[in-house]
Amino acid sequence: MDHSPLLCHRCGTELHPGSGDFYVVRIEAFADPSPPVIEEADPDPDPRRELDRLAEQLSTLSPQEAMDQVYRRLTIYLCVACYRPWIENPAGA
Repeated sequence: MDHSPLLCHRCGTELHPGSGDFYVVRIEAFADPSPPVIEEADPDPDPRRELDRLAEQLSTLSPQEAMDQVYRRLTIYLCVACYRPWIENPAGA
């Protein structure tokens, strides 16, 4: 069992479960699920050549890096003070 303190992911303030002093934020990101756009420039596309090209690109990545390009889920904890501005502007732009 992990007994390390729970900290705000933004400012590092210690959080206290059961006290109502933080928010749990779950983020899920996934790659564009739309079907790929097929270019009309190649009248006779070779699917095997395209698969070989994709396999070559993936060969330089670890399995975790490849998966992170497709799907990622994480949970962060934010204290009340950090949550308020974050929820209004999560991208920080």
